[in-house]
Amino acid sequence: MKKALVCGAGGFIGGHLVNRLKSEGYWVRGVDLKNNEYGNMNADEFILGDLRDPIIAGQVCKDMNEVYQLAADMGGAGYIFTGDNDADVMHNSAMCNLNVLHASKNENVEKIFYSSSACMYPEYNQLDPDNPKCAEGSAYPAAPDSEYGWEKLFSERLYLSYSRNHGIPVRIARFHNIFGPQGTWTGGKEKAPAAFCRKVAEATDGTSIEVWGDGKQTRSFLYIDECLDGIRNLMKSDFQGPVNIGSEEMIAINDFAEMVIKISGKNLSINNIPGPEGVRGRNSDNELIYSKLNWKPSQPLIDGMNKTYKWVNEQVHTLVNA
Repeated sequence: MKKALVCGAGGFIGGHLVNRLKSEGYWVRGVDLKNNEYGNMNADEFILGDLRDPIIAGQVCKDMNEVYQLAADMGGAGYIFTGDNDADVMHNSAMCNLNVLHASKNENVEKIFYSSSACMYPEYNQLDPDNPKCAEGSAYPAAPDSEYGWEKLFSERLYLSYSRNHGIPVRIARFHNIFGPQGTWTGGKEKAPAAFCRKVAEATDGTSIEVWGDGKQTRSFLYIDECLDGIRNLMKSDFQGPVNIGSEEMIAINDFAEMVIKISGKNLSINNIPGPEGVRGRNSDNELIYSKLNWKPSQPLIDGMNKTYKWVNEQVHTLVNA
């Protein structure tokens, strides 16, 4: 039985990844600063530990065949783009990556996956909301629009350096807005899909929900199950990456909010207000992943949003009735 370590197993993607690996017959160890807040705690062994501590990183990497490094200090636009959390974001995430990667080398881990982000792409290629350029080869000259993006870019190079110098097989994916049930939906670190679901679920007929910016900025969003498919396809392949894992179904943010309102069946309007919004346009370019892995997402955005709204709506009303 192969053994896998999921770093960040207390988080949204990490919790789902544990389940996926177990369904494939892995023995799974999870590690995080916190338990999964929505009970997605199915690892064979779960260690509450801080990966900024090299001793903890060394302990959790022992006897592992594969390591999936998703642990990071991150959140949605309200956390990443205000500038208030930049030092923590860069320091905490970099320390996790430095320690996990060094421990993986020392423990002779057979293969390691690193979750990068579309936030590392240059801002100058994402100024046109109708025509963003996010092909993997467009990463340089580097100019991410946030320190979170700069840290992701540095860490990509860190993993590639360890691969070159120490022979560790690494796989690197750039995630594009992964969403779904059992993810953060309140508290300031939630991303747009969960935030819109919460705002709509809390709203009463005849009122409005707030949307940051003019609503014409564009994004694409990938449902969690599709993300896991992409990760596993990449890990089983001989392709190192970096490679995009995302959807090419681009949507304007106001249209996205309208989609959630329609799913809810409520009569709500949109109130566009000033707020952190990131780049003007971002969309996954899937040409490379399709050519290398013969993989692309199969699920339309509205299918995933139907499932996500149902789950967030349940959380909102459970909290209200508690």
